[in-house]
Amino acid sequence: MTSQAITDTIRVAVHAPDTITRAGLLSCLQQANRLREIPLKKIDEADTIVVAVDTVDATALDLLPTLNDRPDARFVMITGREWHADISAAVDRGVRAVIWRDNFTPAAFIHTLHAIADGGGSFPPTLQGTLMQQVQWTHREILAPRGLTAAGVTPREIDVLRLVADGKELSEIATKLSYSERTVKYVLYGLMKRLHLRNRAHAVSYAIRAGLI
Repeated sequence: MTSQAITDTIRVAVHAPDTITRAGLLSCLQQANRLREIPLKKIDEADTIVVAVDTVDATALDLLPTLNDRPDARFVMITGREWHADISAAVDRGVRAVIWRDNFTPAAFIHTLHAIADGGGSFPPTLQGTLMQQVQWTHREILAPRGLTAAGVTPREIDVLRLVADGKELSEIATKLSYSERTVKYVLYGLMKRLHLRNRAHAVSYAIRAGLI
């Protein structure tokens, strides 16, 4: 196997309530060259974890960190249409896709796993709508009154970070934005303290990953 093939491999662990469901999901994985099963005893090595449950509720969400508590853990949940959980809480726990059991096909399952591996997500329209409503409420009621964006950064902080990313010195940033150099330092310090960022480079990296600059 070439190094490129190894890099492209998507390692998938499957947690299911019964052997028949698990066997069916593993059979789907075998139909795609890029997908490789990771045994549950090595679940920490998985890129994506598939969890099949009858109902998604608080108990189902509490199961996820017991399977893998890495901050970057990614889950695909396969379930009936009994959804009784906070969709935002599910996303916070690492859920990146939900497939209704009655809509399940091997092709859709494989496509979803590829999308998750590429950094995407996939939710049924009803859950997407609920998630968007929660995002809008959070922005309107919590972030906007504090002058924050969804990433927890103010427009002024974004302006400063953009210029830092361009390699500008603090004095140049102060002149460009009509601030004092002390104000620029205060903006950066406040941002790094609030978001637990180590230094300016870390702050710029955060802003790039969040799509702010």
